[in-house]
Amino acid sequence: MNFAIPRNNNSEMVLYIWKIIELPSISLSDLLYELSFELFLFSPNGANQFIQKVIDNNFLIEIPNNMFKLSNNLEQKLKNWHIKRKAQILKKIESSKKETQEIDNFDKNNLNKFNTLLKAFLDKGTINRAVTVSDSAFNIIKFDPKGKIIKAEVKGSKDAPYNIEISINDKFIKHNCHDFQTNRAENKKFCKHLAKLFLLLKKKNEKSASFFLESITNEINNWDFLS
Repeated sequence: MNFAIPRNNNSEMVLYIWKIIELPSISLSDLLYELSFELFLFSPNGANQFIQKVIDNNFLIEIPNNMFKLSNNLEQKLKNWHIKRKAQILKKIESSKKETQEIDNFDKNNLNKFNTLLKAFLDKGTINRAVTVSDSAFNIIKFDPKGKIIKAEVKGSKDAPYNIEISINDKFIKHNCHDFQTNRAENKKFCKHLAKLFLLLKKKNEKSASFFLESITNEINNWDFLS
């Protein structure tokens, strides 16, 4: 969620404040105290000026007992924000559970051929980082056991996606993320992108994914890990 302070937009500023104070209504003196001495958004004089502006613009509405609440429009925006925020939190929780389950399954299935082969290419913690990469970040362009080639793209921190190419015939793995280039390639280890790619390929066809890993393992000294 975006919690940047919208200082140049008074209606969004009021909404920002209500996201924090989480009160149905508030007195002007309490609002002044919150803005100046709890949230440190304004000086007391600046807070007074801001409060008067948002009241004049009907962003805050007076109700009985000298209390003030959000306008109907801002109140609806706040409700929509809560709905969206709740959905994102639930999605994050579900994603976290899925990641934990993937790690547990990987750790427990030590006798599984695929897991055994993949673990040979992982440094400590790589699988933990791999499961945090979204499945949707990958575009598997080619997964061809007969042609003995894999090509994929993965969204990273840069605008352009990272490229992955694996060729059994030519015995190379080519990938251009920073971690692979600087830390992994020299020691013939996988970064989180390569580990995640094989976890995805396992879902498509575990036998074929294992075939690629086994082909690399059997002639590892003849393989080039290229950046």
